[in-house]
Amino acid sequence: MSTQPLMPKATAVWLVENTALSFDQIADFCKLHPLEVKAIADGDAAQGIKGLDPIVTGQLSREEIAHAEKDANLRLRLAESKVRVPEAKRKRGPRYTPVSRRQDRPNAILWLVRNHPELKDSQVMRLVGTTKTTIKAIRDRTHWNSASLTPLDPVTLGLCSQIDLDMEVSRAAKEKPVEVETGVTLLPAEVTTGPGAEAADEESGAPAEELNVEAVFAKLKQIGGSKPDEED
Repeated sequence: MSTQPLMPKATAVWLVENTALSFDQIADFCKLHPLEVKAIADGDAAQGIKGLDPIVTGQLSREEIAHAEKDANLRLRLAESKVRVPEAKRKRGPRYTPVSRRQDRPNAILWLVRNHPELKDSQVMRLVGTTKTTIKAIRDRTHWNSASLTPLDPVTLGLCSQIDLDMEVSRAAKEKPVEVETGVTLLPAEVTTGPGAEAADEESGAPAEELNVEAVFAKLKQIGGSKPDEED
C-alpha cells in the first residue's frame, strides 16, 4: 500500500482550498513540508495545479476530514484502496543503461571478455545492456573504436552491481565443465618390479641393465693403450 496520496501536490491544493485543516495536517498527509503547504496557501507555489479531491478518489472520507478539522493534533490516514492492482511483471531483457554511461559499455564489455571468458553473450548482455553484435565485434577486435578501448570494471562504472556480476560468474562456472589435463604418470610399482618389467623395457626400447664387459675393456684398451691385465 502506498504511504502517500495520489498526486500529493494536487491533493494539498484541494485540502487548502476546501478544508480548515492546519498546514501541519495537510503536510503530514501529503508528505510535504509545512512551509511548502503554506506557500501553496499564499499562492507562491503549485500555481496552475488543479486540486484533486481525495474524497472522490477514495483516499479520505468526509467524516475523517471533519474530525481532523476539530482536532489539530489528529493526523489523517490514507484510506485503504478497495481495488487491488496487480504489480506489473518486469519483462526480462537487456539491462537499461543511462545515456550518460552508454559510452562506457564497450570498455566494460572488453573487461568482461578478458577477465571472465566463461560468460556467455546473453550474460554479458544482461550485465551491461548491450547487443550480441557489439560483443562479437569487441571479441574479434573489429569494433570501430577497438584501438581506443580500455578494459574497465562494469561495477566501478556503475553499469551493474557486484552481486549481479558474482551471480553470473557463479552461474557460468556451474554450467561449464571443468577440464582436467592429463599428463605422463609413473607406472605402478607392481609393473616396474614384477615379472613383466623386462618385457616392458624391451618393448619401450630401454637399455638392459647388464653391460657387455668385453666391449667395455676393449674400449678402455683403445683409449689408454694398455691392457686391462697390466692395469690390474
